[in-house]
Amino acid sequence: MPTLLSPTIPAAPLFYREPLRIGNVTLASRFTLAPLAGYTNYPFRRSVREIPGVGLCTTDLVNARAILEGSKRTLDLLVTGPDDRPLSVQIFGGVPEEMAGAAKWLEDYGATMIDINMGCPVRKVVRVGGGSAMMCDTSGGTVKLVQRVVDAVKIPVTVKMRLGWDDANLTAPVFAREFEQIGVAALTIHGRTREQGFGGIVNHDGIRAVVEAVDKIPIFGNGDVRSLKDAKQLIDNTGCHGVAIGRGALSNPWFFRQLDSWIQTGDPGERATYSDRLHFMRTHLVRLCDWRGEAFGCAMFRKVASWYTKALRLPKNIQHRFNLLKSIAEFDELLEPFHDDGPPADWSEWDATSAEIPVPVGPNAHW
Repeated sequence: MPTLLSPTIPAAPLFYREPLRIGNVTLASRFTLAPLAGYTNYPFRRSVREIPGVGLCTTDLVNARAILEGSKRTLDLLVTGPDDRPLSVQIFGGVPEEMAGAAKWLEDYGATMIDINMGCPVRKVVRVGGGSAMMCDTSGGTVKLVQRVVDAVKIPVTVKMRLGWDDANLTAPVFAREFEQIGVAALTIHGRTREQGFGGIVNHDGIRAVVEAVDKIPIFGNGDVRSLKDAKQLIDNTGCHGVAIGRGALSNPWFFRQLDSWIQTGDPGERATYSDRLHFMRTHLVRLCDWRGEAFGCAMFRKVASWYTKALRLPKNIQHRFNLLKSIAEFDELLEPFHDDGPPADWSEWDATSAEIPVPVGPNAHW
């Protein structure tokens, strides 16, 4: 088992110690929480922020039209607080007027910056001209839409996109150059095409092509970063200025602290203890219940319970009970013995994040 001083810890890229700005916003670190629909809500963001190291958090993607229509479900996704800054709100849509209007609404609401989704591959987003569909319009429509959003607000506007629709249409470098010219403040590049969905190998060469296509704005690499080794390879192979982390943060909410410590000292420091994981798990549940009520909060918690319980090596019957969880009281009853007894004899803090995070299959699947 690796120790904190293990020679397997890769050398940290020293340029990551320098401050990074997105527009007029200086980030506390170059590691950001990427948006994941259904997961990166206010309760999870609050909990991650309490562990130092994250530079920026982004909301679930939200429908621009629904913002303007005042949809209660959408407004629930936008719930935030003073402890949730800096905050980027990710919007999607295919109508320039709606995207610009939603961006202005969000600026007035207090968002730190606006992120335009050009990467989501799911059908319900693509069919309205949003997400990955925007990467197909190289005739000017996509650039004009983004320009409308940039012109509508004073806060930074960023874009998160994939490499392209498929391997024959890797349009990200072209868009990157044009977006920089119209005032986009930063880009996050997921190293897959829409055709890949969430499967296949992340294309580091494709991300590097985007980094080399711009002059000054920061490019954040994204895709399959679950360890220091993954982060090191992504940075070395692409030259990206920052790293956006999604599933890696779900399985290990302490990842940002470890990454930041690695950058500043060369050592990631200690991983979370068994007790830390139990505490984080309960905090997340309680905040979900505070946010949406106990019944709905428990229903949402069931989506994340599987990897929490696998990381803790809880017995199968307990894992099954968590998949049916209905109250905080039931949660406390289930976990009380594990608070008293501690971790299994062969449980490893270093291996706790090996629990698999399920991913959608194919471009039309959804979280």
